[in-house]
Amino acid sequence: MSDSTTTSLQHGIAIGIIGPDALVDKILDTIRAFPSFSPVARTFQTEAEVLDIAADLIGKVEVLLFSDPISYQLVKDKLHFPIPVHYVPLTGTGLYRALFCIGKQSGLRTLSIDTLSKRAVHSALQELGELHTEAIFFEDTRHPSQAELIAFHKQQFQSSRSSAALTALRSVSEALTEDGIPNEWIAPTEQDIVVSLERALLSSDTRRSKESQIVVGFIHVDDFNRLAIKKTSEHEVQRLKLDIHRMMLGYVESLEGHLTHMGSEEYSFITTRGIFERETGGYKSLPLARVADKRYELSLSVGIGFGRSANEAGTHARLALSRSKDAGGNMCFIVREDRSIIGPLEMTQPLEYDLSLIDISLLKEADEVGLTSAYLSKLIARVTRSGVTDYNAHELAATLGVTVRSTHRLLLAWLDAGFVEIISEERGAARGRPKQIYRLSFLKELFR
Repeated sequence: MSDSTTTSLQHGIAIGIIGPDALVDKILDTIRAFPSFSPVARTFQTEAEVLDIAADLIGKVEVLLFSDPISYQLVKDKLHFPIPVHYVPLTGTGLYRALFCIGKQSGLRTLSIDTLSKRAVHSALQELGELHTEAIFFEDTRHPSQAELIAFHKQQFQSSRSSAALTALRSVSEALTEDGIPNEWIAPTEQDIVVSLERALLSSDTRRSKESQIVVGFIHVDDFNRLAIKKTSEHEVQRLKLDIHRMMLGYVESLEGHLTHMGSEEYSFITTRGIFERETGGYKSLPLARVADKRYELSLSVGIGFGRSANEAGTHARLALSRSKDAGGNMCFIVREDRSIIGPLEMTQPLEYDLSLIDISLLKEADEVGLTSAYLSKLIARVTRSGVTDYNAHELAATLGVTVRSTHRLLLAWLDAGFVEIISEERGAARGRPKQIYRLSFLKELFR
């Protein structure tokens, strides 16, 4: 059995992910957008391993997600699941992609198809205008094995009944390719995975219990004096304060929360976790920051705290606000129950950059050392916004949205490739190893 367990974090909802390597990797990439989850991933090579993997994970996670309907079907009748179980369905988007690819490769004259329903396939073919395509379906009502699906597609091809195969299993696709049979793997799209993860999240007991959990937030108006000094009278300064207060009231009203002006340029609010998660798009962005920037040319430092009590949430919100200020302002961080951190959230500008402006050869070289387009976009956006190119591993982890441990692995590869360099070390107040400061030296190549 191939066991590529992803170490569960010390926080979050433990979700078991079961599937072949390629699909599990794709799900793990997508799950980064769901900070409430702590994934525990297991991969398999053959369907014989799936039952044991599922049985082992049941007592370790709160919800299970299978990467495809076939592996789910293999175990659903043989195991009792005391936890919610989901699978990533094959929807129209994955089917359209597969039909497009097989059409370019072999044409759409006759196809042998497994897993998908006749209705879904005929509907897709009709929309594509392929009304004369003949589709032969695997119609055995039992849960098919990999060997049975391979035999089905081979028989149809060798008897000239089909010119190509569409399959939901990558292992079947690889076996058919080895035998020289044209085929296409119907892989789920990122949107399919996102929808499945959302359903899994909503079904978990932890998620339901946290819906009503108290969230405390602190908002500090950055450099208010800079804007106030431009006003010609004290009356205008007071009007500006009233306008900012109304803006805060409007935002907290959208959270169905309670606002308190704490004096000077600081506000606090209380809401519930479920509402805050929805309003921030799953802890991704803070709409209030855009409003402050557009209306008043103000930036905000925001700290959000989760906790098992209101007192704990308030303490964590203060820690988060301190981190936002230390990062230079115009930031929002969240400190969770165990003091782990989410952030920075998107503020006035998206943490993205148009990579079409970058030389394609440099993009390819970067991707080969793990500097993916998603990571590259976030790094360049942060540097463009802040003007800073030197960071420690914790700051890079927050920007990339991955763990510090994963960041260290990435940095080793980037160091070897010459994309970053170590320029100094910094020591904190506490004892321990000094933090190394990395310079994103590849930026001078990207912008020369």
